[in-house]
Amino acid sequence: MTEDPTAASTLDDLCRRAAELIGATAGPLKSVRVRAGELSVEVEWPDPAAAPAAPAGPAPAPAAPALPAGEPAAGDAGPADDGSFSVEAPLVGTFYRASAPGARPFVEVGDEVEEGRQVAIVEAMKLMNAVTAERAGRVVEVLVPDGRPVEYGQPLFVLAPV
Repeated sequence: MTEDPTAASTLDDLCRRAAELIGATAGPLKSVRVRAGELSVEVEWPDPAAAPAAPAGPAPAPAAPALPAGEPAAGDAGPADDGSFSVEAPLVGTFYRASAPGARPFVEVGDEVEEGRQVAIVEAMKLMNAVTAERAGRVVEVLVPDGRPVEYGQPLFVLAPV
């Protein structure tokens, strides 16, 4: 890429506007595309009809790539048997368990969380997105190591009903 200050300024402005758009959206995004040539921002939301089907699956496929550095996949079979459920990534990005490096994690194994409580952050395009529990439960397992990339819908935590 050339060192054109106008192009760099335009790209910075485009990225800022894309981040503002993403921040103003309610709910998860399926994908975001930003182009510099001919300035384009494309935002795609998941199909609302498909959304209920995603949580119903007991062992979503995207969990496997994040597991080699973390715990074994043995916990994947548990949620279907004992009523446990997972908290999933609301978008593609980088998973963080705490609000800042060195800070105490939002939740630890054994913590009880209520519906709507923030349990993590997923960073996408320098924008911090809160990950919240959709229902109350007790944290049984953390499936993704801190600082790892995650995919949309990837299970992050396993919670047991309280």
